Amino acid sequence: MVDRRKPIWVKDAIDQIMTYKKRGLVEQIPIDNCDDRFLGEPLKADHDVPPFDRSPYDGFALRAEDTKSASRETPLTFQVIDEIGAGSVSKHKVGSMETIRIMTGAQIPDGADSVIMLELVQEEDSKDSTYITIKRPLSTGDNISFQGEDAKKGTPLIDRGARINPGIKALLATFGYSQVSCSKPPLIGVIATGSELLNPEDKLVPGKIRNSNGYMIESQIRRAGGEYKRYGAVSDRLEDLLQIVQKAMDECDIVITTGGVSVGDFDYLPEIYKRIGAKLLFNKIAMRPGSVTSCAAKDDKLLFGLSGNPSACYVGFELFVRPYVRYWLYSDKPFIKHIKGNLKQDFSKPNPFTRFIRSQLIYDDGKVYAKPVGLDKSGVVTSLAWANCLIVLPGGTRGYKMDDPIDILLLEDQLGSDVPWMESKFSKL
Repeated sequence: MVDRRKPIWVKDAIDQIMTYKKRGLVEQIPIDNCDDRFLGEPLKADHDVPPFDRSPYDGFALRAEDTKSASRETPLTFQVIDEIGAGSVSKHKVGSMETIRIMTGAQIPDGADSVIMLELVQEEDSKDSTYITIKRPLSTGDNISFQGEDAKKGTPLIDRGARINPGIKALLATFGYSQVSCSKPPLIGVIATGSELLNPEDKLVPGKIRNSNGYMIESQIRRAGGEYKRYGAVSDRLEDLLQIVQKAMDECDIVITTGGVSVGDFDYLPEIYKRIGAKLLFNKIAMRPGSVTSCAAKDDKLLFGLSGNPSACYVGFELFVRPYVRYWLYSDKPFIKHIKGNLKQDFSKPNPFTRFIRSQLIYDDGKVYAKPVGLDKSGVVTSLAWANCLIVLPGGTRGYKMDDPIDILLLEDQLGSDVPWMESKFSKL
């Protein structure tokens, strides 16, 4: 006899998952290896940047007051008394009608309060010295990068939980972080279920398909910031699946299974939850695709049961697993980012449940649109390769028209949101 399952709202499922949220450990790793990791502590400026007044150009440092009468008709001449390369400091003080040649990045010498760019002067060499002629006045502070203008000592720069990109890595180097505090990624066990599954290198035979879900989920785990352990494809035998799930729960921080979560005779995951003593949080969600997504908790570890259909599996990970992983990595914006936009084409398919459609963003005439890509079926895999967002269409309607306002979930975004997307509860559960 098939058990009837009562679906819950997407937001309620997310809330139940996040009651088990926790932060991971923090580890020190070399700056050379920190790319795409997540900061385990906030980054603050421990000194002024720049640490001294410096020149942003090659030019000549001088006193602005000496240039007041300079013009094309009355050019002024200054004696060059020294030259400063980047990393050097002049021992001379700039006096009246004197100047020091300065290179980009070099410290402004004492007495000078402005810099004129090299291409705006004429240089002349005499027997005993070098002189420059200028034909325009300067103001105090012209062409100077002042100490602390980029960042003052003690300024908060980057919150913990931020993904380390090239710009953040530049800051880490600027402030001397040869070792970086990073959140230790959760280890996530990935189990694909189904006797029909083949490895990518296997030849197709009647009744068999290649295991795409496992590799897809592994890539999503990496994008979210986690690490994975592959347990391969497991046949549709209860004892085999029970053994591998128990092993994964012992070895990993989180476990994901794909397939085996519906109500067929060979869908054993509900029985697995009972056998290992896991608390079932939910086993059906008011959504398409992925309504049979389930989640259970055992000893503060979560076991996610995602659909065996590729698109349903993909959407389930982004909505439910990703925020748990991102919170683990110290993000205060762990949820998938959502924006407002408009539908680029009609979508006439009715549905009692909220639908998440693989789509592409389109910017047209200052507006944000999203357009479905590929077939809108849970078993479709090609549309996943083309999609960079999900259109959200609440259930309980007879379809949608082009230009209708919609919510859009951004799949490639790394900043996230501090609140989850929340559906409009039009339909009845």
